[in-house]
Amino acid sequence: MTNNTSALTRQPTDCREVQIPIEIFLIIGIVSLSENLLVVVAVIRNRNLHSPMYCFICSLAAFNTISSLSKSWENIMLVFRDAGHLNPQGASELRIDDVMDTLLCMSFQGSIFSFLAIAVDRYITIFHTLRYHALMTMQRTAFILITIWAVCGFSSALMIAFCEAAVVKIIFIVLFLAALFLTLLLYMHMFLLARYHAGKIASMPGATGYHRKSGLRGALTLTILFGVFLVCWAPFFLHLLIIMVCPENPYCECYRSLFQLHVVLLMSHAVIDPAIYALRSAELRNTFRKMFFSLKEAQNYVHSTCEFGISFTWKY
Repeated sequence: MTNNTSALTRQPTDCREVQIPIEIFLIIGIVSLSENLLVVVAVIRNRNLHSPMYCFICSLAAFNTISSLSKSWENIMLVFRDAGHLNPQGASELRIDDVMDTLLCMSFQGSIFSFLAIAVDRYITIFHTLRYHALMTMQRTAFILITIWAVCGFSSALMIAFCEAAVVKIIFIVLFLAALFLTLLLYMHMFLLARYHAGKIASMPGATGYHRKSGLRGALTLTILFGVFLVCWAPFFLHLLIIMVCPENPYCECYRSLFQLHVVLLMSHAVIDPAIYALRSAELRNTFRKMFFSLKEAQNYVHSTCEFGISFTWKY
């Protein structure tokens, strides 16, 4: 159970590799899995959430769910390996490891493109409000989602199969940088637009400080969204870049020794995603509340039924 990007031959260095306890990965995976599954179920159950924006959020949550499942399963297998129950060089173990790496790679790429799709959707919402429903139809949304999943799945399988080739890492990095650059342009444009509207509202007669703060708060939210994405993803892709640029430099090896910490950041982004994209939605919060009360009512029904069955048995 080895990671393809960290299994390369390391050069001598004074920097010891940072080891993160498996329990940390398991906790992050379980929390992420619970949050993202909750988002997926909520979007599927509530017809009011069947819109392009929430479809992209559901897709992002689904990619995060796959990532959490794969990483949690990988860590469980590592526990069995350390206990001597699995052979890390066995044929079946290596095939399972390749499948998990493919799923992880697919989920990471899917998160990037889902994030970009959400940014484009918000861009259209702001700049083409009147034409939004004509531009972002459910048919086009379905086509975009099918394309994202197909491209991510196919490219991830190729990347894992030819992970040793430098061109694979180059393509991976170029895709990330392209999506990052486009997302940055979109959010900078929306940030400037939010400030522009805040200034116009503030200059109108009768405008209050509340309107000014509301506009700036919206611009700040967009900045936080992009900042969290950058903090969680950039270290991992810098790791890939360092592998290609300076594979024999001891200082680069010091940065590569932090690889497991970079993976923790990637997994943490899957935990933060639902809070940023989903939990800020009043409609989703109401759906979560209804789901919770429905679950509680079902538990009460089962509990009362069991008590009635026990009392009936004792009586007769």
